Amino acid sequence: MSARRFIGLRYRRNVAEALRTETVGGVVMLLAALAALVLVNTPLATGYEHLRLVEFGPGVLGLAHMTVEHWASDGLLALFFFIAGLELREELTHGELRNPRDAALPVFAAAAGVAVPALIYLAVTAGTSGAARGWAIPTATDIAFALAVLAVAFPGAPSALRAFLLTLAVVDDLIAITIIAVFYTERLRPGPLLLGVLCLVAYAVLQARGVRSPLVYAPLAVLAWYFVLRSGVHATVAGVALGMLTSCRETPDDRPTNAERADHLLRPLSAGVCVPVFAFLSAGVTLDAPALRAVFADRVALGVIAALVIGKFVGVLGGAWAAVRLRLATFGEELHWGDLAGVAVLAGVGFTVSLLIGGLAYGDAARFTHVTTSVLIASLVASVTAAVVFRLRARRRAGPAPDGPVV
Repeated sequence: MSARRFIGLRYRRNVAEALRTETVGGVVMLLAALAALVLVNTPLATGYEHLRLVEFGPGVLGLAHMTVEHWASDGLLALFFFIAGLELREELTHGELRNPRDAALPVFAAAAGVAVPALIYLAVTAGTSGAARGWAIPTATDIAFALAVLAVAFPGAPSALRAFLLTLAVVDDLIAITIIAVFYTERLRPGPLLLGVLCLVAYAVLQARGVRSPLVYAPLAVLAWYFVLRSGVHATVAGVALGMLTSCRETPDDRPTNAERADHLLRPLSAGVCVPVFAFLSAGVTLDAPALRAVFADRVALGVIAALVIGKFVGVLGGAWAAVRLRLATFGEELHWGDLAGVAVLAGVGFTVSLLIGGLAYGDAARFTHVTTSVLIASLVASVTAAVVFRLRARRRAGPAPDGPVV
């Protein structure tokens, strides 16, 4: 092997390894969104819009009219949700969700963190035509970006706090994908859906039998994605289902499980390509004074901001407090309410899934642009506020121990 090839392989391995960390993945996604914002607010905006609307795909499969933007949301995000499904399966098998007592705190926090923002959104937008379709926009916390903020702003965070945030975000994603399947499926085609389910069943049976070859699973996964897409159900549902069906069963010879192998192979692709491309194609909005005035004059946009910034904080922290108060969940020794308050603020970073649901809720370009801008504003406010809270918590932890209990 030549020295140049060896260096190239080592470089690719280093890049892939970096993309497996939440911090790097979150930064790449942020840079992609910033690139879109820069392009749209320069003379290159026309070229950016043309790129989003380019249509391509195999006509024989009925995909000829899929735009680049649709491929990103229906195709690339399916891989993102596959990784989310793997994380959920891992949590159910080996993580916080394995023990109901340990899982109760983030699960109750996640449930309240979905319900309260939805209620705040509906209250702010009451009486606005068509506003009710967007109630689910503030549902999910962006895993990559939230964990990146936590890692940068609070490097000494206890492992229990990171586990709480990860479990909260994974449960959020599960609720979000259920909402997408139930409330944003306008026309259901039973035939393709049945074929998609059969592909998922075959995938699950092979996983249960211990088959390990990716050459067997890749065609089944693509077929399941295609049939679910053609059924009218959003294709990301197939992604999370495939992830949850991937085996975490340990092997006698200590080889990586199917889930570990899939995560190792596909996470860099999701973090380095899929999510950044989706962010780049979704985050391009005009940020001049007239555009911002229009956003703050739109009650739907204001509802999204209030729901993410206020609703998520109240819901997550209030849900956790109520669960502990009612003795439905236990509060770990490593956790403190001040740290949990920071996570509750950080839960308002709803970037990826919020933009996805916003696109499903509003086909009108102007309304979707307002929603996108509001999600960006809310995510920025939530991340900066959470970073400040975590910095204060880090200083308090580093200082002399207080006389009373840590709050």
